[in-house]
Formats: sequence, structure tokens, C-alpha cells
Amino acid sequence: MPVISAGQEPEASVGDYLCDWLAHVRGRVRRVSYEGYEDAIRHHVLPELGPLALVELTPLRLQRLYSSLLAGSETRRQLSGGTVLNLHRVLHQALGQAVRWQLLVANPAAGAQPPRPKRSERVVVDPEIAERLLTGTTGTMYESPCALALASGMRRGELLALRWSDVSRDYGQLQVVRTIQPTREGLVYEEPKSARSRRTILLPDFIRPYLERQRTDQERRRQVAAQWEENGLVIDSRNGKPRHPDTLSAGWSRFVRTLGLPGVRFHDLRHAHATLLLLQGVHPKIVSERLGHATIAVTLDIYSHVLPSMQSQAVEAFDSLFPASRD
Repeated sequence: MPVISAGQEPEASVGDYLCDWLAHVRGRVRRVSYEGYEDAIRHHVLPELGPLALVELTPLRLQRLYSSLLAGSETRRQLSGGTVLNLHRVLHQALGQAVRWQLLVANPAAGAQPPRPKRSERVVVDPEIAERLLTGTTGTMYESPCALALASGMRRGELLALRWSDVSRDYGQLQVVRTIQPTREGLVYEEPKSARSRRTILLPDFIRPYLERQRTDQERRRQVAAQWEENGLVIDSRNGKPRHPDTLSAGWSRFVRTLGLPGVRFHDLRHAHATLLLLQGVHPKIVSERLGHATIAVTLDIYSHVLPSMQSQAVEAFDSLFPASRD
């Protein structure tokens, strides 16, 4: 059991502390992140551990909580390993603050072991599939989002928050300066995910006609729309208003089934951008910068499946310098 440090209120409960912590982080994280923390704590922690004294919280109690959530019950749905892992991360952060505030001498979450969820099999969008997607989306509401996601590797929220003022006049580059997120109060614009996510992306020439068609179509809709809300967005909901990220993803899933490509998520277009660049020999550092990853290590970890092909290219390049036949 953790030792009560000076200044610890003996009656402080886990629920009391977590409410204090939520108030502390509310203005320090993005709204969507805060709402995720709050929901996880309210639904999954407080019902079982809320009344418990904070100083009585141990790694074993957290481990039992995780096991209970994974198993489910008659009154509570079973949670996935990924959901429980995210809950563990929230608690690790929250209880780490309790140590810094000298309410605990050790972080109980550091001794608990969260589940290791299996990664779902990722659909690899190769050049052939990418071409099928570009052809299949032609003339539909998914044409511009598909082409722009493939050309830039932008995240869904970044794409839907992109304004024409962020795109150069020649359509040669764009600036990622915001993202759009669904919250309880509706869609809100937020700062990008991290400092590295705020970036400039050079665009390939093939995207130019897509953007030109999108701008022309948008102007036509603006002129005939009974109600138009001007937001300057590149991708809109047919009336100038922002498109909901979840609506885009759900509609995309239904649409790709009609193309015979079930399982290709909209997010897979971001992966496709990175994979295709790496296979073309683009340095991982450049790919990392285009994606807005925090470090190149993140890029290499996610796209490790591409490394064998890159290794083959490296060997071929070396053999071209020193041919094997030297008899």
C-alpha cells in the first residue's frame, strides 16, 4: 500500500482525485482528448474504483479492473483490448500527476499490465488499387477527398479542415494549420495533433486537375444553393459547411464496397501515401515530415513492412557499384 505523504487528505477518494485531475487537464489538452479522458473515467473507472481511497489504489486493483472490463458482464458490455489499453494510458497519466502532487509516492498504473491488442490486418493500397480508387471515385463526392489524401498523406481531420487559403495558387503546396474534430458540442477546429503536424506539404502535379474541378464544382453549388455557409473549405458538405469526419468515413466504407474493395478504410489512403513513397525510394525522413509524425522512429515502426523491399533496393544499388563478375 502506498505511504500517505505529507498534505494527503485521508478521505480523498479515487473519484475525488480523478475529478480534480480532469479539471487540471481541461485547458491543457484538445477538447476531443479531454472528452475522451472524461468518458473513459466516468464509464469505466468510477463505477468500480470511485469510492476507494486514493492511497488504497494498488496495481493489483487496476489489474482486476482491466480483467473485469475485458470480460464484460450482464450489465456491462465487454471492452476490446485497445479500449482497455487506452484507459490504462489515461490512468497512467492521471496517477503520475498524483505522484507529482505528492498525493502518492508511486504510480499504481506503472505496476499494472494492460492488454496487448492484436493489430488488425492492414489493407495495403498498392498502385493498382490506388488507380482503381481514383478511377472509381471520379465524378463522385469522394473524388477530391480520395485524390488529396493519396497525394498528401493528410489525416482525415486535417483534410476536412483545409481551406483554399491554405493552398498555393498554383496548387503546388499546402499548409496544414488546423484539424477538425467532433465533440459533444459539434465540430470544432483545433490545433494540429503536434508541433510536427503543423507543416508544409508539396503536392504532385497530378492533383492539380482534381483541385481545379473541385473549385469549379464548389462555385457552381454556391450559386444555386438555397442556403450556403461560406467557410472557405476545400472539402465541404455540398453547402459550404464542414463535412463530419465520421460521416466521411462511414460513407467511404459503403462506397468502396461498390468498387469491390471492401476493407479499404479512408485512413488507409494516408498509409498508401507513405507506402508508395517509401517503395519509390523516398527517404523515410521526408515521408515522416510529410505525414507530420513526431519522429522518424514512428514512421519506421508503422511502415516496417516496407523495409524488406527497401533492403532489396539497397543491395541492388550496391551491386551496381561493384558488379559481382570480376573473373
